[in-house]
Amino acid sequence: MDPIVIIGTGLAGFNVLKELRKLDKETPVVMLTADDGRNYSKPMLSTGFTKEKGADDLALATPEKTAEAFDAQVRTGVSVTAIDADAHTVSLGDETLAYSKLVIGTGADVFRPPLEGDGQGLVFSVNDLMDYGVFREALAGRKKVLVIGGGLIGCEFANDLSNGGFQVDLVEPMGRCLPTLLPEPASQAVGEGLAELGVTFHFGPVVKAVNRNGDGVVADLSDGTQVEADIVLSAVGLRPRVQLAQDAGLKVNRGIVVDRHLQSSAADIYALGDCAEVEGYVLPYVLPLMSSARALAKTLAGEPTEVTYGVMPVTIKTPACPVVVCPPPHGSEGDWDCEVDGRNVRALFKDETGNALGYALTGDAVSEKMKLNKEMPALLP
Repeated sequence: MDPIVIIGTGLAGFNVLKELRKLDKETPVVMLTADDGRNYSKPMLSTGFTKEKGADDLALATPEKTAEAFDAQVRTGVSVTAIDADAHTVSLGDETLAYSKLVIGTGADVFRPPLEGDGQGLVFSVNDLMDYGVFREALAGRKKVLVIGGGLIGCEFANDLSNGGFQVDLVEPMGRCLPTLLPEPASQAVGEGLAELGVTFHFGPVVKAVNRNGDGVVADLSDGTQVEADIVLSAVGLRPRVQLAQDAGLKVNRGIVVDRHLQSSAADIYALGDCAEVEGYVLPYVLPLMSSARALAKTLAGEPTEVTYGVMPVTIKTPACPVVVCPPPHGSEGDWDCEVDGRNVRALFKDETGNALGYALTGDAVSEKMKLNKEMPALLP
Protein backbone atom coordinates (compact mmCIF):
# COMPACT_ATOMS: atom_id res chain seq x y z
CA MET A 1 0.00 0.00 0.00
CA ASP A 2 1.38 3.41 -0.95
CA PRO A 3 1.62 5.75 2.05
CA ILE A 4 -0.22 8.93 2.81
CA VAL A 5 2.44 11.57 2.22
CA ILE A 6 2.33 14.81 4.20
CA ILE A 7 4.48 17.72 3.01
CA GLY A 8 5.35 19.92 5.98
CA THR A 9 5.84 19.20 9.69
CA GLY A 10 4.44 22.46 11.08
CA LEU A 11 1.17 22.71 13.00
CA ALA A 12 -0.82 21.72 9.90
CA GLY A 13 1.06 18.57 8.99
CA PHE A 14 1.63 17.48 12.58
CA ASN A 15 -2.01 17.86 13.58
CA VAL A 16 -3.27 15.93 10.55
CA LEU A 17 -0.97 13.08 11.59
CA LYS A 18 -2.05 13.27 15.23
CA GLU A 19 -5.77 13.31 14.36
CA LEU A 20 -5.40 10.57 11.74
CA ARG A 21 -3.74 8.21 14.19
CA LYS A 22 -6.75 8.50 16.50
CA LEU A 23 -8.83 6.98 13.68
CA ASP A 24 -6.40 4.89 11.64
CA LYS A 25 -3.36 3.26 13.18
CA GLU A 26 -2.47 1.12 10.16
CA THR A 27 -2.06 3.24 7.02
CA PRO A 28 1.61 4.10 6.48
CA VAL A 29 2.40 7.81 6.67
CA VAL A 30 5.51 9.59 5.42
CA MET A 31 6.16 13.20 6.44
CA LEU A 32 8.53 15.32 4.37
CA THR A 33 10.07 18.58 5.55
CA ALA A 34 12.81 20.88 4.34
CA ASP A 35 13.67 21.92 7.91
CA ASP A 36 14.83 19.94 10.94
CA GLY A 37 11.38 18.51 11.68
CA ARG A 38 11.17 19.45 15.34
CA ASN A 39 7.59 19.71 16.58
CA TYR A 40 6.78 23.14 17.99
CA SER A 41 3.89 25.57 18.29
CA LYS A 42 4.42 28.50 15.92
CA PRO A 43 2.42 30.98 18.08
CA MET A 44 5.02 30.48 20.81
CA LEU A 45 7.77 32.05 18.66
CA SER A 46 6.60 35.54 19.62
CA THR A 47 6.69 34.77 23.36
CA GLY A 48 10.25 33.45 23.57
CA PHE A 49 11.99 36.59 24.82
CA THR A 50 9.40 37.19 27.53
CA LYS A 51 9.83 33.60 28.69
CA GLU A 52 13.61 33.68 28.17
CA LYS A 53 13.44 30.63 25.94
CA GLY A 54 15.77 29.69 23.11
CA ALA A 55 14.77 27.62 20.09
CA ASP A 56 15.60 24.33 21.85
CA ASP A 57 13.38 25.32 24.78
CA LEU A 58 10.41 25.95 22.45
CA ALA A 59 10.78 22.59 20.70
CA LEU A 60 8.19 20.08 21.94
CA ALA A 61 9.58 16.93 20.33
CA THR A 62 12.32 15.73 18.00
CA PRO A 63 11.33 14.22 14.64
CA GLU A 64 12.41 10.83 16.00
CA LYS A 65 9.96 11.19 18.91
CA THR A 66 7.16 12.23 16.53
CA ALA A 67 7.89 9.25 14.28
CA GLU A 68 7.86 6.86 17.22
CA ALA A 69 4.77 8.30 18.91
CA PHE A 70 2.63 8.27 15.76
CA ASP A 71 4.15 5.35 13.85
CA ALA A 72 5.20 7.50 10.90
CA GLN A 73 8.32 8.06 8.86
CA VAL A 74 9.60 11.63 9.24
CA ARG A 75 12.17 12.67 6.65
CA THR A 76 13.92 15.94 7.42
CA GLY A 77 16.03 18.23 5.26
CA VAL A 78 14.33 17.12 2.03
CA SER A 79 12.72 19.37 -0.56
CA VAL A 80 9.79 18.26 -2.69
CA THR A 81 10.72 19.46 -6.17
CA ALA A 82 7.63 18.29 -8.08
CA ILE A 83 4.21 16.67 -7.76
CA ASP A 84 2.85 14.40 -10.50
CA ALA A 85 -0.88 14.34 -9.81
CA ASP A 86 -1.63 11.77 -12.53
CA ALA A 87 1.08 9.33 -11.47
CA HIS A 88 0.42 9.94 -7.73
CA THR A 89 4.09 10.64 -7.05
CA VAL A 90 6.25 13.37 -5.57
CA SER A 91 9.84 14.03 -6.59
CA LEU A 92 12.61 14.71 -4.11
CA GLY A 93 15.25 15.70 -6.63
CA ASP A 94 16.18 12.43 -8.36
CA GLU A 95 14.09 10.29 -6.00
CA THR A 96 10.42 9.49 -6.70
CA LEU A 97 7.99 8.62 -3.94
CA ALA A 98 4.50 7.21 -4.60
CA TYR A 99 1.50 8.25 -2.51
CA SER A 100 -2.06 7.07 -2.05
CA LYS A 101 -3.13 10.48 -0.76
CA LEU A 102 -1.06 13.66 -0.58
CA VAL A 103 -1.46 16.40 2.04
CA ILE A 104 0.15 19.78 1.39
CA GLY A 105 0.81 21.68 4.60
CA THR A 106 3.67 23.89 3.46
CA GLY A 107 2.51 27.07 5.21
CA ALA A 108 3.43 30.53 4.02
CA ASP A 109 6.55 32.49 3.16
CA VAL A 110 7.35 35.80 4.77
CA PHE A 111 7.04 38.76 2.46
CA ARG A 112 10.34 40.59 2.33
CA PRO A 113 9.91 44.22 1.29
CA PRO A 114 12.33 45.47 -1.36
CA LEU A 115 15.10 47.25 0.52
CA GLU A 116 18.16 49.03 -0.76
CA GLY A 117 21.48 49.24 1.05
CA ASP A 118 24.30 47.00 2.20
CA GLY A 119 22.75 46.07 5.56
CA GLN A 120 20.60 43.17 4.34
CA GLY A 121 22.66 40.69 6.34
CA LEU A 122 21.22 42.17 9.54
CA VAL A 123 17.58 41.98 8.35
CA PHE A 124 15.85 38.88 9.73
CA SER A 125 12.40 37.30 9.53
CA VAL A 126 10.99 34.74 11.93
CA ASN A 127 8.65 32.23 10.29
CA ASP A 128 9.67 28.97 11.95
CA LEU A 129 11.68 27.54 14.83
CA MET A 130 14.94 27.52 12.87
CA ASP A 131 14.45 31.20 11.95
CA TYR A 132 13.83 31.96 15.61
CA GLY A 133 17.07 30.25 16.59
CA VAL A 134 19.06 32.24 14.01
CA PHE A 135 17.43 35.53 15.06
CA ARG A 136 18.00 34.89 18.74
CA GLU A 137 21.65 34.07 18.13
CA ALA A 138 22.09 37.23 16.05
CA LEU A 139 20.62 39.28 18.91
CA ALA A 140 23.22 38.13 21.43
CA GLY A 141 24.90 41.18 22.93
CA ARG A 142 22.65 43.61 21.04
CA LYS A 143 20.06 45.98 22.44
CA LYS A 144 18.23 47.97 19.73
CA VAL A 145 15.82 46.33 17.29
CA LEU A 146 13.98 47.92 14.38
CA VAL A 147 10.73 46.10 13.57
CA ILE A 148 9.32 46.64 10.08
CA GLY A 149 5.56 46.13 10.12
CA GLY A 150 2.89 46.89 12.71
CA GLY A 151 0.55 43.99 11.98
CA LEU A 152 -0.03 40.95 14.18
CA ILE A 153 3.52 39.53 14.04
CA GLY A 154 5.21 42.94 14.29
CA CYS A 155 3.20 44.01 17.34
CA GLU A 156 3.62 40.65 19.09
CA PHE A 157 7.39 40.76 18.60
CA ALA A 158 7.57 44.42 19.64
CA ASN A 159 5.89 43.47 22.92
CA ASP A 160 7.99 40.34 23.39
CA LEU A 161 11.32 42.00 22.60
CA SER A 162 10.49 44.92 24.92
CA ASN A 163 9.75 42.43 27.70
CA GLY A 164 13.12 40.84 26.92
CA GLY A 165 14.92 44.13 27.60
CA PHE A 166 15.38 45.33 24.02
CA GLN A 167 14.77 48.86 22.80
CA VAL A 168 12.30 48.66 19.92
CA ASP A 169 11.49 51.03 17.06
CA LEU A 170 8.55 50.02 14.85
CA VAL A 171 7.74 51.34 11.37
CA GLU A 172 4.17 50.96 10.04
CA PRO A 173 3.15 52.82 6.86
CA MET A 174 -0.60 52.48 7.41
CA GLY A 175 -0.47 54.84 10.34
CA ARG A 176 -1.50 52.68 13.30
CA CYS A 177 -1.05 49.28 14.96
CA LEU A 178 -2.87 46.26 13.49
CA PRO A 179 -4.47 48.43 10.80
CA THR A 180 -6.13 45.61 8.84
CA LEU A 181 -7.57 43.86 11.90
CA LEU A 182 -8.74 46.58 14.28
CA PRO A 183 -10.85 49.73 14.19
CA GLU A 184 -8.96 52.91 15.02
CA PRO A 185 -9.78 53.22 18.77
CA ALA A 186 -8.61 49.63 19.36
CA SER A 187 -5.42 50.29 17.35
CA GLN A 188 -4.78 53.35 19.48
CA ALA A 189 -5.19 51.35 22.70
CA VAL A 190 -2.62 48.79 21.54
CA GLY A 191 -0.24 51.56 20.44
CA GLU A 192 -0.49 53.25 23.83
CA GLY A 193 0.18 49.97 25.64
CA LEU A 194 3.26 49.24 23.57
CA ALA A 195 4.50 52.85 23.81
CA GLU A 196 4.29 52.58 27.60
CA LEU A 197 6.63 49.59 27.36
CA GLY A 198 9.08 51.81 25.49
CA VAL A 199 8.29 51.04 21.83
CA THR A 200 8.96 54.04 19.56
CA PHE A 201 6.57 54.21 16.59
CA HIS A 202 7.18 55.65 13.14
CA PHE A 203 3.71 55.74 11.59
CA GLY A 204 3.32 56.68 7.94
CA PRO A 205 6.67 56.12 6.21
CA VAL A 206 8.13 52.93 4.74
CA VAL A 207 11.69 51.69 5.17
CA LYS A 208 13.53 52.33 1.91
CA ALA A 209 17.09 51.28 2.72
CA VAL A 210 19.09 49.53 5.43
CA ASN A 211 22.80 50.29 5.47
CA ARG A 212 25.65 49.13 7.67
CA ASN A 213 26.52 51.49 10.48
CA GLY A 214 29.43 50.18 12.53
CA ASP A 215 28.31 46.88 14.04
CA GLY A 216 24.66 47.78 13.43
CA VAL A 217 22.54 49.45 10.77
CA VAL A 218 20.86 52.71 9.93
CA ALA A 219 17.49 52.60 8.19
CA ASP A 220 16.39 55.34 5.81
CA LEU A 221 12.64 56.00 5.95
CA SER A 222 10.60 57.49 3.10
CA ASP A 223 9.90 60.65 5.11
CA GLY A 224 13.62 61.44 5.28
CA THR A 225 14.18 60.33 8.87
CA GLN A 226 16.78 57.77 9.87
CA VAL A 227 16.58 55.10 12.56
CA GLU A 228 19.68 53.49 14.03
CA ALA A 229 19.45 49.91 15.26
CA ASP A 230 21.63 46.89 15.98
CA ILE A 231 19.41 44.54 14.01
CA VAL A 232 16.19 44.57 11.93
CA LEU A 233 13.18 42.25 12.14
CA SER A 234 11.00 42.27 9.03
CA ALA A 235 7.39 41.36 9.89
CA VAL A 236 5.48 42.66 6.90
CA GLY A 237 3.20 39.70 6.27
CA LEU A 238 2.85 36.21 4.85
CA ARG A 239 2.21 34.78 1.40
CA PRO A 240 0.85 31.22 1.04
CA ARG A 241 3.38 28.82 -0.48
CA VAL A 242 1.64 27.84 -3.70
CA GLN A 243 4.44 27.41 -6.25
CA LEU A 244 4.74 23.63 -5.88
CA ALA A 245 0.99 23.21 -6.35
CA GLN A 246 0.90 25.68 -9.21
CA ASP A 247 3.71 23.87 -11.03
CA ALA A 248 1.74 20.63 -10.63
CA GLY A 249 -1.24 22.19 -12.39
CA LEU A 250 -3.41 22.55 -9.30
CA LYS A 251 -5.85 25.45 -9.11
CA VAL A 252 -4.30 28.32 -7.19
CA ASN A 253 -5.65 31.73 -6.21
CA ARG A 254 -4.26 33.49 -3.14
CA GLY A 255 -3.77 30.01 -1.69
CA ILE A 256 -4.12 26.47 -3.00
CA VAL A 257 -7.83 26.32 -3.85
CA VAL A 258 -9.58 23.49 -1.98
CA ASP A 259 -13.20 22.51 -1.41
CA ARG A 260 -14.88 21.91 1.94
CA HIS A 261 -13.28 18.44 2.03
CA LEU A 262 -9.94 20.29 1.67
CA GLN A 263 -9.39 18.50 -1.65
CA SER A 264 -7.54 20.43 -4.33
CA SER A 265 -8.48 20.46 -8.01
CA ALA A 266 -6.60 17.13 -8.34
CA ALA A 267 -7.85 13.80 -6.99
CA ASP A 268 -6.28 12.61 -3.74
CA ILE A 269 -4.36 15.86 -3.15
CA TYR A 270 -5.40 17.93 -0.13
CA ALA A 271 -4.15 21.16 1.43
CA LEU A 272 -4.71 22.92 4.77
CA GLY A 273 -3.29 25.64 6.97
CA ASP A 274 -1.58 28.82 5.81
CA CYS A 275 -1.13 27.58 2.21
CA ALA A 276 -4.80 26.68 1.61
CA GLU A 277 -7.76 28.73 0.42
CA VAL A 278 -11.12 27.37 1.57
CA GLU A 279 -14.10 29.02 -0.13
CA GLY A 280 -12.17 32.26 -0.50
CA TYR A 281 -10.74 32.20 3.04
CA VAL A 282 -6.99 32.14 3.68
CA LEU A 283 -6.78 32.13 7.48
CA PRO A 284 -3.24 31.89 8.92
CA TYR A 285 -4.51 31.23 12.44
CA VAL A 286 -4.60 28.24 14.78
CA LEU A 287 -8.36 27.67 15.20
CA PRO A 288 -9.19 27.16 11.50
CA LEU A 289 -6.08 25.01 11.12
CA MET A 290 -7.20 22.70 13.95
CA SER A 291 -10.72 22.44 12.50
CA SER A 292 -9.19 21.57 9.13
CA ALA A 293 -6.88 18.92 10.61
CA ARG A 294 -9.75 17.15 12.37
CA ALA A 295 -11.96 17.14 9.28
CA LEU A 296 -9.19 16.05 6.92
CA ALA A 297 -8.12 13.21 9.23
CA LYS A 298 -11.65 11.79 9.02
CA THR A 299 -11.63 12.09 5.23
CA LEU A 300 -8.25 10.36 5.00
CA ALA A 301 -9.54 7.61 7.30
CA GLY A 302 -12.40 6.89 4.90
CA GLU A 303 -15.16 9.09 6.29
CA PRO A 304 -15.49 12.09 3.93
CA THR A 305 -15.99 15.11 6.19
CA GLU A 306 -16.48 18.75 5.26
CA VAL A 307 -14.61 21.32 7.30
CA THR A 308 -16.68 23.85 9.20
CA TYR A 309 -15.40 27.14 10.55
CA GLY A 310 -17.40 28.34 13.49
CA VAL A 311 -16.65 31.61 15.25
CA MET A 312 -12.89 32.06 14.81
CA PRO A 313 -11.54 34.67 17.27
CA VAL A 314 -7.87 35.58 17.06
CA THR A 315 -6.00 36.28 20.30
CA ILE A 316 -3.11 38.67 19.71
CA LYS A 317 -0.24 38.24 22.15
CA THR A 318 0.31 41.85 23.20
CA PRO A 319 0.02 41.65 27.00
CA ALA A 320 0.82 45.38 27.20
CA CYS A 321 -2.74 45.73 25.89
CA PRO A 322 -4.56 42.38 25.46
CA VAL A 323 -6.47 41.98 22.19
CA VAL A 324 -9.04 39.54 20.85
CA VAL A 325 -10.53 40.13 17.41
CA CYS A 326 -13.18 38.22 15.52
CA PRO A 327 -13.04 39.60 11.97
CA PRO A 328 -16.40 39.80 10.18
CA PRO A 329 -17.00 37.33 7.30
CA HIS A 330 -15.57 38.20 3.87
CA GLY A 331 -17.54 40.78 1.97
CA SER A 332 -19.49 41.98 5.00
CA GLU A 333 -20.74 45.53 4.73
CA GLY A 334 -21.15 47.60 7.85
CA ASP A 335 -19.39 49.82 10.37
CA TRP A 336 -17.60 49.53 13.67
CA ASP A 337 -19.52 50.64 16.76
CA CYS A 338 -16.94 51.40 19.45
CA GLU A 339 -17.25 51.93 23.20
CA VAL A 340 -14.01 53.32 24.61
CA ASP A 341 -12.95 53.51 28.25
CA GLY A 342 -9.23 54.32 28.24
CA ARG A 343 -7.52 51.29 26.72
CA ASN A 344 -10.59 49.14 27.23
CA VAL A 345 -12.29 49.10 23.83
CA ARG A 346 -15.40 47.12 22.98
CA ALA A 347 -16.00 47.36 19.24
CA LEU A 348 -18.75 45.54 17.34
CA PHE A 349 -18.88 45.37 13.56
CA LYS A 350 -22.55 45.77 12.65
CA ASP A 351 -24.38 45.52 9.34
CA GLU A 352 -27.01 48.06 8.27
CA THR A 353 -29.74 46.20 10.18
CA GLY A 354 -27.71 46.29 13.41
CA ASN A 355 -26.64 42.64 13.45
CA ALA A 356 -23.19 42.11 14.96
CA LEU A 357 -20.91 40.24 12.53
CA GLY A 358 -17.56 40.66 14.28
CA TYR A 359 -15.85 42.21 17.27
CA ALA A 360 -12.59 43.69 18.51
CA LEU A 361 -11.84 43.80 22.23
CA THR A 362 -8.87 45.36 24.02
CA GLY A 363 -7.79 45.68 27.65
CA ASP A 364 -10.37 44.57 30.22
CA ALA A 365 -12.99 44.21 27.48
CA VAL A 366 -11.40 40.91 26.35
CA SER A 367 -13.35 39.29 29.20
CA GLU A 368 -16.44 39.56 26.98
CA LYS A 369 -15.02 37.17 24.37
CA MET A 370 -17.00 34.08 25.38
CA LYS A 371 -20.27 35.97 25.61
CA LEU A 372 -19.80 37.62 22.21
CA ASN A 373 -18.71 34.37 20.55
CA LYS A 374 -22.24 33.06 21.12
CA GLU A 375 -23.67 36.00 19.21
CA MET A 376 -21.41 35.87 16.15
CA PRO A 377 -22.19 34.09 12.87
CA ALA A 378 -20.11 31.05 11.88
CA LEU A 379 -17.62 31.74 9.07
CA LEU A 380 -18.30 28.48 7.24
CA PRO A 381 -21.26 26.77 8.90
